[in-house]
Order: sequence, then C-alpha cells, then structure tokens
Amino acid sequence: MHTFSLRKVPVQQRSAERLDRILDTCARLLDETGYEALSTRGVAAAAGVPIGSVYRFFADKRQMVEALAHRNLQAYTARVRERLAALPDHGWRPALDVCFDAYVEMKRTVPGFTLIDFGVPDSRDDNGPNQRVAEQLYTLLREHLGGDGPGGRLGLACLVCVQSADALLGLAFRAGPGGDAALIDETRTLLRSYLAQVLD
Repeated sequence: MHTFSLRKVPVQQRSAERLDRILDTCARLLDETGYEALSTRGVAAAAGVPIGSVYRFFADKRQMVEALAHRNLQAYTARVRERLAALPDHGWRPALDVCFDAYVEMKRTVPGFTLIDFGVPDSRDDNGPNQRVAEQLYTLLREHLGGDGPGGRLGLACLVCVQSADALLGLAFRAGPGGDAALIDETRTLLRSYLAQVLD
C-alpha cells in the first residue's frame, strides 16, 4: 500500500495554507514549463515563499510533485464519492459515468493534472499510480454496487478500466486542454462494452 509523507506535517493553519500555495504554484508551473524544467527554487519564487519553506516540506521536486499527485487522488476520490452518493440507483453504468466524467473534468480544469494526474512522470513505479486509483475505485464501487459483481471480478475490472482509460485519455489530451472529444467518447464506449461483459 502506498503511503505518502511530508518532511514536516503542517499543524497550524498558516503553515497548511503555505503548503497549499506551494502545491498550487507547482501545478501551475507544470502546465507552463513541464516536469523537467520544474525546480524547487522556481516554485518558491513564483509562490512568493522562502526556499526554506519548500524544503521544510519536500526534499526535492520529485517529492513535491508526489505530494501534488497525492492531493489530486484525494480530490478525485472525494468527488467520485460525493457523486455516487447522489445517484438515484445503484447500477454500474451511472457509476461508471461518474468515475469517468470526474476524471475528464479534472483533466480539463485542474492545473497540472494533465501532466501528472496521480503519479510522477519519471516514476520508477510505473504501475503504482494506476494501482492506487483502481484500489480507491474498487472500494467506492463495491460499496455502491453492494458487492463484487458476478464472479467477484470487480477489483480486476477496476484495474483494467483504469489502465485502459489512462492510456487512451492520455492520448486524447495530447490534442489540447479540452481533449479529443471523439477519442474521449470512444474510451467511454470501450469501458462500457468491457464492463457489460463483466458485470451484467
């Protein structure tokens, strides 16, 4: 199980707000310059904080971006949980749309998300981010659907869907910040077709 830890956990509100400002700035600069050009010094300058404030939380830029990816996963999970709770029924199709639409929305609107979403670009643990997302979705969907579905394959199905969507939507969003609408629609169709075989 992946755990993320800061060098120093903020206790006071002022410190927590500074951490958020650092991460917000990191996300914005990722969109502007990319991961390779990102630096802790550049983030500190753009955020208007001393470089020591960045190093208080992070050893290097990789750890800073990992923290941003962790925050993204928390935000995505919270968004999906809230929307699943508002659904009028417990079928898998509306639940899939919730998970899919929340991800596409974040791709379109959350700074830095297109580049890193839930993982660091140079990660030596390439399958780690998708595995963590799949585990989160499995927990949420199992609760929403009231079980693992026919044959108990929901956990594996979540991983297949996350891996497939990551690859296809990564391609779709290379076209621009709004994504390639046709490829996004085709990805949804593919996931629906696959899950119909698993969950119907």
